[in-house]
Amino acid sequence: EVQLVESGGGLVQPGGSLRLSCAASGFTFSSYAMSWVRQAPGKGLEWVSGISNGGSLTNYADSVKGRFTISRDKAKNTLYLQMNSLKPEDTAVYYCAKDRGTWSCEYDYWGQGTQVTVSS
Repeated sequence: EVQLVESGGGLVQPGGSLRLSCAASGFTFSSYAMSWVRQAPGKGLEWVSGISNGGSLTNYADSVKGRFTISRDKAKNTLYLQMNSLKPEDTAVYYCAKDRGTWSCEYDYWGQGTQVTVSS
């Protein structure tokens, strides 16, 4: 059974940092691209960042480029999102999502999400 479990969310002041983690199980982690997707209150889903199955390719939404860094640890079957210089508009539930392949940008499994709130 595929499972994706996010952690690391919380309340942080503007300008602060958080690192999100997504523990993956039930599939060959190194065979699939992964992404982070977020949903702000009252808004639709927004793709944030993606990483290739091997980790050599990454991509970011313009809204987070230069502030967020995606990475993955094959040995730990874990996906990460380092978020720096956080802004109130980054407030959202963050989901990790498993790609259907090596970079299809279609997702077949999602985690339960972790709340990130940026507020003073």
